[in-house]
Amino acid sequence: MMFQLHKSVNQKINLPDELGVELFLKREDDIHPFISGNKYRKLKYNIEEAQKKGFKKLLTFGGAYSNHIAAVAYAGHAFDFETLGIIRGDELRDKIGGNATLSFAKKHDMQFEFVTREAYRTEKLINDYQDYYIIPEGGTNALAVKGCAEILTETDAEFNYICTSVGTGGTVSGLINCSQPSQQVLGFPALKGSFLQEDISKFVSKTNWKLITDYHFGGYAKINLELIRFINEFKGKQRIQLDPVYTGKMIFGIFDLIQKGYFPKGSKILAIHTGGLQGIEGMNNVLKQKNLPLIE
Repeated sequence: MMFQLHKSVNQKINLPDELGVELFLKREDDIHPFISGNKYRKLKYNIEEAQKKGFKKLLTFGGAYSNHIAAVAYAGHAFDFETLGIIRGDELRDKIGGNATLSFAKKHDMQFEFVTREAYRTEKLINDYQDYYIIPEGGTNALAVKGCAEILTETDAEFNYICTSVGTGGTVSGLINCSQPSQQVLGFPALKGSFLQEDISKFVSKTNWKLITDYHFGGYAKINLELIRFINEFKGKQRIQLDPVYTGKMIFGIFDLIQKGYFPKGSKILAIHTGGLQGIEGMNNVLKQKNLPLIE
């Protein structure tokens, strides 16, 4: 899968000198306007595999504000695949027009099947779709990990720490596989639970990695006033938009760890901006209902 990509640059984050560390953010969010960040990396070799095997249809899974659903819809449209999204939550069937993510996917010709949360968790769903190339929820499989291993470049070998948010584990697995022996890879899960350790271990053999599990803010897509304020202040000071589900939580965690002295003096830290900005509009709709400040 080849698009004209913008180069991913490492942008230095302004920190007080007395903290004694340097932090850079790899702007994977800027590589493509619609399939940005890790979504391009995860889909690249899956699309190539679907083409090679002669598939004409793609099927995948996701929730109401899924970055992955939006990316698969756009990629399918661009490469002439029919796309079908199995959407978690049958109550969303009549709410497509009010949902920016699903509206975007529909605009790019994705068809939907809305299922209950109970049915969504059953494997038998896929048995009716033998003529589809199936991409897992979140996009993580061995081909996705292969794509994510291309995030780091030779010049990134200068960093002591590589940090990324973690959803289904594909991105961090790719980063681990292409990391240098001298580097420590830190994953910041956006979900509660210890299952990710096992999932990641299926794709990696190196041991220079660790999951930092203290910054999920209650679980997937959970957010509070402290995180909203942090994201808005970060944008004001650094001129970089963070998403509230993944990268915002990771950067919050990195800042907190720096303040607590987790990183030795002189450390150079590279954090990966995995995109996901399309989900902000949907999150702001939720925040309005809760009478919380919006993400600016």
